[in-house]
Amino acid sequence: MASDSIHPSPVSYELRGKVLLVTIDNPPVNALGVDVRRGLAAAIEHADANDAVEAVLLVGAGRNFIAGADIREFGKPPQPPALPDVCNRIEACRKPVIAAIHGAALGGGLEVALGAHYRLAVAGAKLGLPEVQLGLLPGAGGTQRTPRLIGAEAALSLILSGRHASAQEALKLGLVDRVGASDDVLAEGLAYAQELLAAQAPARRTRDAQGLANREAAQAAIAAARADTAKKSRGLFSPMKIVDCVEAALNESFDDGLRFERKQFLECLDSPQRAGLVHAFFAEREVQKAPETKSATPRAINTIGVIGGGTMGAGIAVAALDAGLPVTMIERDDVSLARGRAHVEKVYDGLIAKGRMTADAKAQILARFSGSTSYDALAQTDLVIEAVFEEMGVKQAVFTELDRVCKPGAVLATNTSYLDIDAIAASVSRPQDVVGLHFFSPANIMKLLEVVVPKQVTADVVATAFELAKKLRKVPVRAGVCDGFIGNRLLAVYRAAADHVMEDGASPYQIDKAVRDFGFPMGPYQVIDLAGGDIGWASRKRRAATRDPNARYVQIADRLCERSWFGQKTGRGFYLYPEGARTGTPDPEVEAIIDAERERAGIKPRSFTDEEIIRRYMAAMINEGANVVHEKIALRPLDVDVTLLYGYGFPRYRGGPMKYADMVGLENVLADIREFAKEDPLFWRPSPLIVELVERGANFASLDQSA
Repeated sequence: MASDSIHPSPVSYELRGKVLLVTIDNPPVNALGVDVRRGLAAAIEHADANDAVEAVLLVGAGRNFIAGADIREFGKPPQPPALPDVCNRIEACRKPVIAAIHGAALGGGLEVALGAHYRLAVAGAKLGLPEVQLGLLPGAGGTQRTPRLIGAEAALSLILSGRHASAQEALKLGLVDRVGASDDVLAEGLAYAQELLAAQAPARRTRDAQGLANREAAQAAIAAARADTAKKSRGLFSPMKIVDCVEAALNESFDDGLRFERKQFLECLDSPQRAGLVHAFFAEREVQKAPETKSATPRAINTIGVIGGGTMGAGIAVAALDAGLPVTMIERDDVSLARGRAHVEKVYDGLIAKGRMTADAKAQILARFSGSTSYDALAQTDLVIEAVFEEMGVKQAVFTELDRVCKPGAVLATNTSYLDIDAIAASVSRPQDVVGLHFFSPANIMKLLEVVVPKQVTADVVATAFELAKKLRKVPVRAGVCDGFIGNRLLAVYRAAADHVMEDGASPYQIDKAVRDFGFPMGPYQVIDLAGGDIGWASRKRRAATRDPNARYVQIADRLCERSWFGQKTGRGFYLYPEGARTGTPDPEVEAIIDAERERAGIKPRSFTDEEIIRRYMAAMINEGANVVHEKIALRPLDVDVTLLYGYGFPRYRGGPMKYADMVGLENVLADIREFAKEDPLFWRPSPLIVELVERGANFASLDQSA
């Protein structure tokens, strides 16, 4: 092997005839660390200087071409060469450079390929520029070369979504020049290089591509993307900068465009949003590592049973069907079963109406769906999920039947939001097989799945629940048993904080707006109206007997429920919904009820700024999150973050409530809690965990790292 590179380098090169084969081998994903960047630059220097080399072929070893930048380098002093310089050096090579892509060519990996003169992909390749998901933008020429190659509209669609394009889509877009006939990337790449040499193909530079030649079309695409981004990416920092960069590609020289892109990239790198999004990215991967998944082998899951065909049961059935699993639905009678099947079909009919599914595809999926009014139909099912009414007696009756009919070793799961799963497990002869699977509605869309671990469950059942989450493409979070588990327990507390602020003088409409401006898609009272006020009312009545009589209890929502104002489904709740409107308008009668309730409670209303509202809302959320970690209901602070991010609309760019607390300073959060405790010491009891962390100068991140 003729190689000028020192052996430990993750980039090696050897001459194959007239082609210099350059191999990137930096396990596990060929990330673009400093040694890879140096190796690539050295290989291109070698190719330019060596007369025996007539073309260069770039390939990745292992399962990927290059999966992106090395995120571990973010926040550290940059080490040369910078990736933009490496991409420019590849593009400046006097000899044709071919990138042969298999597996992932993402972020900086695709930017390296764009620096090459020709691109080939094989089946299974994924090409994309996902930097927007980390609060960044492509910073090594991606916003300049991509639109020049494939046009502004296609480039903006790819970069703003962060999605991955398949090899065939990349060919259609013009991102690659050909798709290999086989998946042998080395053989395909070498054959393509020989073909280009035989045709005396020149070093064709992406910077000179004519994708922006139609200025009018490009300007229209940029204007449309700017308007859409302003609407969809409210509060996000990097998407608008991406639009600006593509506009620079249209209006500036290539070198000036690169300079502009770099300036925007560095601004994104310094943004707190980047820190929040990077935390969310890593936290999502970390939550999948529960102790049980390391110690036990999951049981086989080839068939699923769902008890109940309501909105939740049907959503769970669709999620399982979409994962390719056969599903048996159980309902109490034929009418209910037909209704359950209709709920399932409605989801697929909606996709057909939008052109996202064919009638044939729907028929193939529904061929795996069956229903019965007899539990005996579940005799051979591997995993059964109960999704019936949220009432202990009803659920225990279901589990008695499951205990009777299910085969030994079947996993018995309950989809409860609040109830004591230990009590459900205790009602059967096999408590070791009972686990909580708390789905979020709509269950076929929402990504969060709380895996609730009761006392007697075996590790392999918990591992099976995590394996199911993976099959269903859900993000699983391990939770202990308590009222509300992680998410709904926090929700009860921060919603109570909002109720206190409302009774003390802020309108529900101001509170909702403050919460939306913070980055949530909806405010708490909009959420109540969407979910149905009767749901919260039922749980408040259930808890009434155990509620601390000294705790503050705001009755405003109860007054609305007593009038059957349950939100959207009844045409009014906190908001008015005239003629089936989905968006509510403020209701003066609600404000009158609030005034009457303030008077009854002897409260003199005062005004709040939006910032004061958010400080209370977040302090309550963070404090209860700390209690959940302290009591080991959540394994780590990051489990709380992922729960709120994926189940409750917490703004991803803020990283989750615990990350947010670290970013604003835990000592500042504690000072707020102590300040609020002067008014209500019972509600605002500082979590022992926050007190302890502040005393030793630590934060939540230190617990994530030590777990």
